[in-house]
Amino acid sequence: MHDFHRWADARPDRIALTMGDSGEQHTAGALARRSREIAQWMAGQGLAAGDTVAVLMENRVEILELVLAARLAGLYVVVISTHLTAPEVAYILGDSGASQVFASAATAAQLQDAPVQRRHSVDPVDAADPAAGLASLAEALSAWRAQNPEPIDLSSRPLGRDLLYSSGTTGRPKGIRKALPAPVYREQPDPEFLSWQRNMGFDADTVYLSPAPLYHAAPLRYCVRTLDGGGSVVITARFDAQQSLALIERYRITHSQWVPTMLGRLLQLPEEVRHGYDLSSHRCAIHAAAPCPVAVKQALLDWWGDILLEYYAGSEGCGITLINSAEWRQRPGSVGRASHGRLHIVGEDGRELLPGEIGRVFFSGVAPFAYLNDPAKTREAIDERGWATYGDLGHVDEEGYLFLSDRRADLILSGGVNLYPQEIENALATHPAVREVAVVGVPEPDFGEQPMAVVVLRQGHSPSAETARAIVAEAGAGLSRLKRPQRLQFVDELPRLPTGKLLRRVLKDRLRDQPLAGFSLR
Repeated sequence: MHDFHRWADARPDRIALTMGDSGEQHTAGALARRSREIAQWMAGQGLAAGDTVAVLMENRVEILELVLAARLAGLYVVVISTHLTAPEVAYILGDSGASQVFASAATAAQLQDAPVQRRHSVDPVDAADPAAGLASLAEALSAWRAQNPEPIDLSSRPLGRDLLYSSGTTGRPKGIRKALPAPVYREQPDPEFLSWQRNMGFDADTVYLSPAPLYHAAPLRYCVRTLDGGGSVVITARFDAQQSLALIERYRITHSQWVPTMLGRLLQLPEEVRHGYDLSSHRCAIHAAAPCPVAVKQALLDWWGDILLEYYAGSEGCGITLINSAEWRQRPGSVGRASHGRLHIVGEDGRELLPGEIGRVFFSGVAPFAYLNDPAKTREAIDERGWATYGDLGHVDEEGYLFLSDRRADLILSGGVNLYPQEIENALATHPAVREVAVVGVPEPDFGEQPMAVVVLRQGHSPSAETARAIVAEAGAGLSRLKRPQRLQFVDELPRLPTGKLLRRVLKDRLRDQPLAGFSLR
């Protein structure tokens, strides 16, 4: 594969990473040296090829150091959302079987329920606070160097890779596990990487802006691939619209990646701000993660020109479509043609449908994957032919361009973040006033969608704003902020089939026309 460490050895003084907020820069040589040292230490702790480590921290250089180290050591690495609560973090750590977890001072408290015994902090540890239960990574590395002058040979190990979690409608998040690349890929190009590089136009001159959290699949993978290709990465602590424009000008950004909510925020900037920065270096603006409103995309094209590149994919990596600006202008709303895998539209009977017919979107000809510890969910995603699906509905036109009719039936996409109703429902259902509850996404101008809860109360409880707030505040206390419903409506009954199955689509259609129904919980 194109290997970051190889080119970093040849050009150690080249800037590989810039922290956009502080301006702090890291050379390729320093990043390579640090990640190699961590990889040696990981192997020295007894971690074998195929074992798992976890990372829980805000956007910072150590995430990339640890991910690169895990790859060298042949390990899976789970990068966990910092927005999760301690019980949610503990579940992922237990489910993934992580042997070690790395945190920062900002996230240490979220490890209070963690089942992992080996916990390390990338920040100095306060010896007066042993309750944190964290050991200093810096001290551990220093001790390792002193005691182990001879390096461990890692060349026979497979390459490590990410093991990211994508929640499902059955409630709990699910890890997406793929086989580790064979050791031979340490020496030869990876076809998937070469295809990505060619399709996206990344090369050694790329300067990539990533304003999103690195615990998401696309930002993490694009940052690592940019480094592998010899390019440079600029990351920020969080998205800020004006700051993003300033960074494009300051660091001569060539490539960037956004979700539609970010694009909308950019367009909301005052005219004089939007046109007050030199964006001439910016040649490719990639967007995905959620459907982009046609009007928003058209306005961006009018402002930035035909540099927008949209793709449709998922953490599972079971297929990709791609569409450039010129193609999109001819087919507004399309997410493109297959660029990885072969696209199929499949009916309820398993038959492949003709152009214009709506069915489930499948891909063939891609590497297999599995949901960790969930064979049933894996079987739902992969049919008897080996074709795989993200679960979305859509159709293709005569030229093979995909148009999505709907997303995964229950998925709520809020600001590019996946929210899953069952997990929210399970939390709210614990409140003593709740007999039944359903959660659906309703339109929200800024974030695209927001979760709304529909509740049937138990006898003896009355619908009121106070009851609504109590249900979400008390039962939803274990949910991260983004998952808590912003509105709650009381009803006498939920729509169900005679079998008892909830007709979520019927409920969503009812609420689509009345998004302000019920009580606001803002």
